[in-house]
Order: sequence, then C-alpha cells, then structure tokens
Amino acid sequence: MLIESFQNEKVKYITKLLADNRFRKKSDVFVVEGQQENERAQKFGFEPVEFFISENIFQKELPKGKVHLVSEKVYEKIAYRGSSEGIIGVYKTKEEDLSSFKPQDNSTVIIVEGVEKPGNLGAILRSCEAFGIDALIVSDGKTDFYNPNVIRSSVGCLFGMKVFQADNQKTLEFLQENNFNIYTTIMDETAEDLYKRDFKEKSAVLFGTEHSGLSDFWIGKGKNTLIPMAGSIDSLNLSNAVAITCYEALRQKKG
Repeated sequence: MLIESFQNEKVKYITKLLADNRFRKKSDVFVVEGQQENERAQKFGFEPVEFFISENIFQKELPKGKVHLVSEKVYEKIAYRGSSEGIIGVYKTKEEDLSSFKPQDNSTVIIVEGVEKPGNLGAILRSCEAFGIDALIVSDGKTDFYNPNVIRSSVGCLFGMKVFQADNQKTLEFLQENNFNIYTTIMDETAEDLYKRDFKEKSAVLFGTEHSGLSDFWIGKGKNTLIPMAGSIDSLNLSNAVAITCYEALRQKKG
C-alpha cells in the first residue's frame, strides 16, 4: 500500500524520530537517509527495522525487510535532504563500552573532548575512517552519535568506526592501562611539532573544543603537540586539525 497522507501514523513516527532526540534514544533506534549510508549501515552489521522508500526516486531493488512505500511528496516531507535518493532506513542502535576495545601495538586513537556540533563530529569521523584511525573516543561529550546530522556529515563513516563515549577519568585510565603515548594539543612552550611524534607506536591524540581547547584535566597528562603553520593564524578548525593528524599517522605507518 502506498502511503500518501502526511497524517499517516508511520509518517508521524518517522518525522518524530528525526526531530526528537529524546524520543529516538528512548526508542533505541536511529534514522539513516541515502543509498550509500544505508548500504554502509548494513555492511557493518547494523540491524534494519524498516524502510521508507519512494519508488519514483529510488531506482534500485527494494531492500530485504519491512518496507513502507511512500509518495514522492511524503518522502520530501520526511527526508532532511529533500528528495535525495528515495530511501530512509530505521535501525537498532548499538552501544559498546570502551573496555571492549583491544588496541594493537601500533594503534592510533583520536580523542575529542566536549564536542557538541554534530557536523563537526561527522567530519571528524570521516577523516578517522579515511585514514585508518583505530578508534574515536568522545570524552565528556554531549553529542548523540546517531544524530541524523552526524550520519549525514560522516557520509555513513560512523558505521565502520569504533566509536566510544567516556568521561575524562575513564578515558585517561584506559590510555594508561594500555600504555598509549598520550599527545595533548595544549599550546605552550613545551609543545613539539606533530611530525616529530612517532605514530608507529601506540598513540592517542587529544583535541579540545575550538572555543577553549582542552580542559585543565589534561594539563600534565601527556606531551604537548602542535601542527606547524606558516601563516599568521595560530589555530585551525577542529575537524581540519584532526584530519591533518590522522593523515600524518597514516603517512608514518605507510613509511
């Protein structure tokens, strides 16, 4: 049956999932829009609950599972990217504790403290996945990993990454217990160039917010590290700084 009414209960449900973070978390599901993103979610083992598809837009074979066919107008209402690609999936969330991560001898971990903007987190995830970072830890963070804007800006890279959330103390204990070299990004006279750090060893690089940097908790907890720059500006956008760091780690490992 084709759903054509905005008042349909299923349309109201998917609209609420997209708009209401609390309702989404309470329901233990999240929403994925777009062909590539849905393919990645399933590739990495996320369990689909149901799909909303406009056959006028979606030209591929229908996915396995529960499918609701909707009109193009209904799809444009529920899609946060307009009429793009014609498929929205609802999946069950997965939660993993940091203790489940078993790093290798040359693992590189990125840690971002207090990141709040979903778009920033999505861009960071994309760089981490692209350059082979072993895990991303969000310490003292307030961002929902399954926020639609995180999934959209990461282009589905969230699904193929090991992503954890922990407070600062638990994060520090994990790094120390696993013998990570800890590199903080606090700008002072002790900071050394990023390129002098050895990423062939087990390494963790910590970034704070663009507004205030790392919190005082991390002072003295690691070796201060900076990205050398030639211009007059003394800082970079957070996601850009992470991308440069991720690439340097990959460059060193590739030799």
